[in-house]
Amino acid sequence: MAGNSFGELFRFTTWGESHGPAIGCVVDGAPAKLKLSEADLQVWLDRRKPGQSRFTTQRQEPDQVKILSGVFEGETTGTPIMLMIENEDARSKDYSAIKDSFRPGHADYTYWKKYGIRDYRGGGRSSARETASRVAAGGVARKVLGDGIQIRGALVQIGPHKVDRSRWEWDAVQDNPFWCPDRQMAQQWEGYLDGVRKSGSSTGAVIEVVASGVPVGLGEPIYDKLDADLAKAMMSINAVKAVEIGAGFAAASLSGEENADEMRMRDGKVEFLSNQAGGILGGISTGQDIVVRFAVKPTSSILSPRRTVDIHGNEVEVFTKGRHDPCVGIRGVPVGEAMMAVVLADHLLRQRALGG
Repeated sequence: MAGNSFGELFRFTTWGESHGPAIGCVVDGAPAKLKLSEADLQVWLDRRKPGQSRFTTQRQEPDQVKILSGVFEGETTGTPIMLMIENEDARSKDYSAIKDSFRPGHADYTYWKKYGIRDYRGGGRSSARETASRVAAGGVARKVLGDGIQIRGALVQIGPHKVDRSRWEWDAVQDNPFWCPDRQMAQQWEGYLDGVRKSGSSTGAVIEVVASGVPVGLGEPIYDKLDADLAKAMMSINAVKAVEIGAGFAAASLSGEENADEMRMRDGKVEFLSNQAGGILGGISTGQDIVVRFAVKPTSSILSPRRTVDIHGNEVEVFTKGRHDPCVGIRGVPVGEAMMAVVLADHLLRQRALGG
């Protein structure tokens, strides 16, 4: 299986399966002499780990990260950093009934056709469990970026219910189980998701990730555009079906006057009067906030029977037992933040290599 690595100068490779003994990643390209400890990474993994509320899977994984290489006396050595997270609460028996059937909406069929074999235990390599490794790599990337660049994510839509941006408070994101910046909408989501969960169904979501303090000049103008790499990063996350940057799809309904981010000089510096471009022009960062949104489909593992086929060509029905998120978008927020971090760290190191 190819395609397990992401990035150029800051590069990480993930490994492991949902129900294997462990998952993890190898991070290559982190500069030497960065202060790094397991506690520095754990704070981000704790935001993603399952079982923190009734609105996420009840699989109980502590997601304790272990640094196995690349750090000596609390500092990176410049060599590959190997990170490991043990799986402690896998229940493979929950999947034995569907080992020969293809779950609609999952990667079961495509993996089986491509490789001739699939790990049916929780999806194996295709499971969103893999994203814990990304969050660990993102923790290293944040060390590369330093304190001057702030990355924050929020859930801005669950099902048909969107936040009211006039009520946006970043402080509210930490006060509810949805990473919602709209306190009033968070209360509405609670009742809505309770209904979805109790019915054994699921719903989709939209996540927004914002990076502040990004310097001007990150990104290349043609095939290595910063926004192109961000789009690939977000699209590579499990269940993501769409990505937009800045105004995104809404730009299609704007006039040229509305879409143009006009500029003025303020205290000897360029100041933009709007940010329809989402902080990126011509594939290069403008110095404004970088704004990325991505849409996550409803969790495909649901309790209601769905029509499908099995490996023998029989037409059957399948429903998925086990512990699943009624909305995977909730735990997708820290994953989106991590992927923003690794892309920015990669481009920051590329810029430094050019003398920028």
